[in-house]
Amino acid sequence: MWASQIPQPTRPPSLFNPPCTPPKLPFSSSLTLNSSISTSTPNNNQLIQSLCKQGNLKQAFKFLYHEPHPSQRTYELFILSCAHQNSLSLAQSLHSHISQNGFDQDPFLVTKLIYMYAALDSLDDARKVFDKTRKRTIFVWNALFRALTLAGFGEEVLSLYRKMNRIGLPSDRFTYTYVLKACVASECLVSLLKKGKEIHAHILRHGFEAHVHIMTTLVDMYARFGCVAHANLVFEEMPVRNVVSWSAMIACYAKNGKPFEALERFREMMVETHDSFPNSVTMVSVLQACAALAALEQGKLIHAYILRRGLDSVLPVISALITMYSRCGKLELGQQIFDQMEKRDVVSWNSLISSYGVHGFGKKAMQIFQEMIHQGVLPSPITFVSVLGACSHAGLVEEGKRLFDSMRKEHGIYPSVEHYACMVDLLGRANRLEEAAKIIDEMRIEPGAKVWGSLLGSCRIHCNVELAERASSRLFQLEPISAGNYVLLADIYAEAKMWNEVKRVRKLLETRSLQKVPGRSWIEVKRKMYSFVSVDELNPQIEQIQSLLIKLSAEMKEKGYVPQTKVMLYDLDEGEKERILLGHSEKLAVAFGLINTNKGENIRITKNLRLCEDCHSFSKFISKFANKEILVHDANRFHHFQNGVCSCGDYW
Repeated sequence: MWASQIPQPTRPPSLFNPPCTPPKLPFSSSLTLNSSISTSTPNNNQLIQSLCKQGNLKQAFKFLYHEPHPSQRTYELFILSCAHQNSLSLAQSLHSHISQNGFDQDPFLVTKLIYMYAALDSLDDARKVFDKTRKRTIFVWNALFRALTLAGFGEEVLSLYRKMNRIGLPSDRFTYTYVLKACVASECLVSLLKKGKEIHAHILRHGFEAHVHIMTTLVDMYARFGCVAHANLVFEEMPVRNVVSWSAMIACYAKNGKPFEALERFREMMVETHDSFPNSVTMVSVLQACAALAALEQGKLIHAYILRRGLDSVLPVISALITMYSRCGKLELGQQIFDQMEKRDVVSWNSLISSYGVHGFGKKAMQIFQEMIHQGVLPSPITFVSVLGACSHAGLVEEGKRLFDSMRKEHGIYPSVEHYACMVDLLGRANRLEEAAKIIDEMRIEPGAKVWGSLLGSCRIHCNVELAERASSRLFQLEPISAGNYVLLADIYAEAKMWNEVKRVRKLLETRSLQKVPGRSWIEVKRKMYSFVSVDELNPQIEQIQSLLIKLSAEMKEKGYVPQTKVMLYDLDEGEKERILLGHSEKLAVAFGLINTNKGENIRITKNLRLCEDCHSFSKFISKFANKEILVHDANRFHHFQNGVCSCGDYW
């Protein structure tokens, strides 16, 4: 399930109908054989099966070669044992024996052979078994669909599925589950979303909409494509929901930038479900939502529930707790949870490294990385994304370059698009844009939107029009419906006072019917979440908020505050620009916090976009002027404003 960042096993724990760990027989010790025992017994099937259950394949093979009539059950247990012992050579020998005895066309054993080869990472052998099978039941098709989907060959699965439909073989509930997962098995391409919608229609036409497992998989598929409205529609129309269904929908919101809605769904789940309880997967998604909103009080309540339910020993839950506390500004609590862990996996270390990174403590993140290596924990690709991101936020360029070089040389990890995006961001933030562009030119893989997006974001910081135009032209091709790229380019043109170009880009937005993502900020006050959008007029305290902002702005100007009107995209007079700037969501949230929090109480805000220069400057002045600590988590990092200074050192 995609519902959380929980590390999945490289092989599924259960590959066949029999249990993954063969039952130990009470008389197993009496089956230890020696060479003096004859292997010419007329029917050795039961003995061979017992040996397979023990994992004694070599002895079992000796008897198999002298057994003239091996049974289907004997071959089934042999197949299972080969998979469990991770022996491809024995598996191939067994397959050869099965073929020689005429069982290679038995659909039941063919299905098990495909499962076996998939478990042994030998998809070519699995394909050969399928290709040589003349009578393919739905179970044979499903076995190959499952094997290919787990290995990331989604488009091949969809091609085979079309072939299966052409020959008129009806799908069953497992077929739909595998082909839906195939749509998101590799890259979430627009063309594959179309296939997913076609499968959705197929499910409805054939009356499978009552199957909770299929509909949950459908929710998950739409979630991965970012189609939250589609996922929600499927969820709302489900006649039956279980804990997995609820978890999938909560994760859909949490993973697609809708943490507020994720918490609302969780509350609904707690009210509506009486016969089942949230599991560890659910709690990871809920904690991610709390982290995204910097909802500390909500997070504490969730932590208490986790303790009551006994989920505090589940590693992914603990890692999510570390992240939640750090994203809520309580880095010391995240460190405390980490220190108390009896067992730590790479995900736990990644959570801690990332936590220090987003707070700007790059050197501390590097120390934790080195400690992890020293303790013998192998870094994952995500580890390097976390530590390179930490270097980027702290401006540790040379350290980041050394880390990047060590990936392949010391750890055998080849850089992916995400790692190159981190490097471009690292160099770009440090105003080494030509060096960043050179890295892109020398990439051996397609840069993709993430890399070009990092370059465009850096060009926005340093107002490099030439490179911005190059990056945006590629992004317009790769992400034609992403309004954010057009807005960034327009921002750069506006700062360069190229107003005709600003109008041209805005015209492109209009003609392509693209909507800019509105700035939104969240603040938690007395365990309740409040949301603000730019120029918000719905809040009952809006008049009081606006009055306070005007008063504070006027008083702060006398103390040296200068509104950063250059961030405005419009060619307006300065007074009008200042009025619009005062309506930014983050300022509204700050003012709401000043009105509704007690003296000495911190203000914690989350914003969905990068903090603009004026909101950043405004928050610094407010923290000193109102003697208030303000914590803001924007799209990039954490800002801790105190006594007129920001923890980012104006480097974000």
